[in-house]
Amino acid sequence: MKKKFFYTLFIVLFFICIFSTYSHALGDPKIVSKINSAFQSIESWILKISTPAAAVAVGTGLFMKKFSFGDEERIRTGKKLVKSSLFSYAFILAIDLILSAIKSLIG
Repeated sequence: MKKKFFYTLFIVLFFICIFSTYSHALGDPKIVSKINSAFQSIESWILKISTPAAAVAVGTGLFMKKFSFGDEERIRTGKKLVKSSLFSYAFILAIDLILSAIKSLIG
């Protein structure tokens, strides 16, 4: 079973490599350009929506921490919410930075 899987994977990767070299020689087909533009619009949409979402999450965490009235569970939950939302937003920005660096190296 494993041999069959690896042979199939090898054949698929081989054809991807072959067709990718032909697409560079002949230019991008229409479907590739449509997929690239779709991914770019999805990426811009994620960046536009992530900033307000992170701000709302941080604000909610800070308010939860501020108005916990000494409840340790709410304080911990508020800290966890702030920390995780900032980490997630930083991760999204880092991915955008890495993708733009790859785009500049390729194009």
